Amino acid sequence: MGERVVATEFTGADRTRFRERLRAGFEVFRRMLAEDRFERGRTLMGVELELDLVGPTGRPVMVNQDVLSRIASRDFQTELGQFNLEVNIAPHKLVGTVFSELAEELRTSLAYADRQARAAGARILMIGILPTLDEEHMVVENFSHEDRYFLLNDEIAQVRGEDFLVEIDGVEHLRTTFGSIMPEACNTSVQFHLQVSPETFAPAWNAAQAVAGVQVALGANSPFLFGRQLWAETRIPLFEQATDFRVQELAAQGVRPRVWFGERWIASPVDLFEENLKYFTALLPVSSEEDPEKVLAEGGVPHLPELRLHNGTVYRWNRPVYDVARGKPHLRVENRVLPAGPTVVDVLANAAFFYGCVKSMMDDPDPVWRHLLFADAARNLHTAARFGLRADLAWRADRHPGPVPVRDLVLRDLLPAARRGLDALGIDPRDRDDFLGVIEGRCVTGRNGSTWLSGAFHRLVDGEGLDRAEALERLTVEYADLMLTGAPAHTWPQG
Repeated sequence: MGERVVATEFTGADRTRFRERLRAGFEVFRRMLAEDRFERGRTLMGVELELDLVGPTGRPVMVNQDVLSRIASRDFQTELGQFNLEVNIAPHKLVGTVFSELAEELRTSLAYADRQARAAGARILMIGILPTLDEEHMVVENFSHEDRYFLLNDEIAQVRGEDFLVEIDGVEHLRTTFGSIMPEACNTSVQFHLQVSPETFAPAWNAAQAVAGVQVALGANSPFLFGRQLWAETRIPLFEQATDFRVQELAAQGVRPRVWFGERWIASPVDLFEENLKYFTALLPVSSEEDPEKVLAEGGVPHLPELRLHNGTVYRWNRPVYDVARGKPHLRVENRVLPAGPTVVDVLANAAFFYGCVKSMMDDPDPVWRHLLFADAARNLHTAARFGLRADLAWRADRHPGPVPVRDLVLRDLLPAARRGLDALGIDPRDRDDFLGVIEGRCVTGRNGSTWLSGAFHRLVDGEGLDRAEALERLTVEYADLMLTGAPAHTWPQG
């Protein structure tokens, strides 16, 4: 959930000072781009993976502090809820056998974490939304014990001024309200980072936006929320609503939501950071002592803490990232649309597809965003989230005059593009074929994590006569056991 923040109360003077320093940091950022001060020529990838903690019956357990103390690794951190963890994988060069290397690294890290979790009476689960979460779990007492979560909740709730409404109409209907942003903790996701040079940032971000809906359709893994079957990837509407500071009147006035797809293709990273300043007030106005203009004038590298902190509270599905590593500033695209899981192989297959497609689109002299309305790309995200592998999506109008079934689009257009992109990156052919083969398998079988979960639920309710709560517990335990096999979800038996 962003930078570490120490508990405080914010005054009007705090907000004014933060706004001034944020503007100064933005101007320095703009100057750094104009003066070509960024690292270039390094194509790096990184992965952040969020996890749930469940007990023997598949229900959430609030023990992340205990588990983290047992793991005792800086790679593992808290997330919003006490039933959440996050593991961060160090950046890797996007070349060679990186995906199989990452798969082994993730397996090792998760196996170790799971052993420590079991010592605390829990086990680790990779899933978009834990099916056994109930509304009774959505209380502030279940926030992780970190100041920034309570501060963030207080600030968003104060701006909103009324309860948060969650209403999703899918296979079933859900309408409920909450006094805090705790329902956001239901969402566990995977984020893919891509470091790029300044001149390739805009094509990379545009490509990530264009392919976002397809990613969600392929990787959907969140069909249940609070006991109801809703969308194939219910995380998408839940995240948008659970942190929405806008009451109805503000939304009607066109105030931008905090969880945001965006509204246009871009020509520069400046476009996105400028939108942050223009449209979004500071939620955590914590000012630093850094004088970025002085640091730059003295030949140093400013960290721009206000710019980074503010950017971290604007939840774009593809977020721009400014960071400093090894004393050098760089830019990244952070892809945030996908759920966690179901297995390590599935996660890395999603990664291979994403990086391959983005690279291919970046290199295309006639890229997709010249032939795809931005509004259609935004609609694709929600259509894919609702229908998953059954979605029909808009694509290049010069090749597809109308919506096309996502499975056909992937098999005919995007898998070949992903292969070209991975080849251009220098990915080992065996890695390429192994991980993209998982994507192909989902399209051929019409099965992914979401379809398995939905099918298992109806098998248990309709076939075995279990009540809803028992079925959700049972399918969660079955899912956890199958996750440990490592076999991709499209090969899992339906029972």
